[in-house]
Amino acid sequence: MADQHGSLSRALADQRPTCSFEFFPPKDDEGEEVLWRTIAELEPLRPTFVSVTYGAGGTSQERTVRVTSRIAEQSKIPAIGHLTLVGQSRDEIEGVLKQYAASGIDHVLALRGDPKGGPRAPWETHPGGMDHAIELVELARGLGGFTIGVAAFPEAHPDAADRDADADVLVAKAEAGAEFAITQLFFRASDYVELVERVRARGSDLPIIPGIMPILNFPQVARMAELSGAEIPPEVLEVVEPVKDDKAAVRARGIELATQLCRDLLGAGAPGLHFITLNRSKATREIFETLRDEGLL
Repeated sequence: MADQHGSLSRALADQRPTCSFEFFPPKDDEGEEVLWRTIAELEPLRPTFVSVTYGAGGTSQERTVRVTSRIAEQSKIPAIGHLTLVGQSRDEIEGVLKQYAASGIDHVLALRGDPKGGPRAPWETHPGGMDHAIELVELARGLGGFTIGVAAFPEAHPDAADRDADADVLVAKAEAGAEFAITQLFFRASDYVELVERVRARGSDLPIIPGIMPILNFPQVARMAELSGAEIPPEVLEVVEPVKDDKAAVRARGIELATQLCRDLLGAGAPGLHFITLNRSKATREIFETLRDEGLL
């Protein structure tokens, strides 16, 4: 694969919005086959990058690293390596960074990650490990050769005192070496716009890419929103809840809501869109193609 170092930073500085996709680590070989089909279907859209998350509580790390490395080595899509602090010593995390580097992956997303008991469980420090994402940013920066991304939270991290304190943390991660951020899922464009305004008011020009998850399965998205601390706002609920038992209707309304959110975000100056795909390509492709036909991507 061609050297991608700094390519995302260059793309974010360009006028054309970036487009990227996030996958979950497959649980088994069958799931991995589904993922590879999805990647093949999305490749013609020429995404700026793709990423593969860790499973809950830091599980699936081995499969995540292997799948991300295979994307980097066998596809034309630049891959970003996920990293979390959960259940690992500093030395083990350094080993993952070196594994990514050996596979030609030089963009990483540095996250604290959710505790093993779930997003709302108390944090447990691993012996020899780290407690905060900023430490991971510093580690990756110290090793050198990586373009580093971090998480951002339009509605503030559940552990943050308030949105201002959360913006302070994001700016500190940028000062430590982060070059871009990707947000947690959210449903209101104003939450994203206000986050960007808070960060800019602190003197930081960190590019913040909004994370988009269309509501295709109402209970699943409601559960993910609850766990992440995101609110499904009343104006979204009143569109989806009346049809929540009709899967096709939920899907249609969810895609239209997500498409309009993308329009609003791009209109507000978002540097790109990061689609949380749930390892399926069809809805993401529909949204992408609508936005492309409208000249927005």
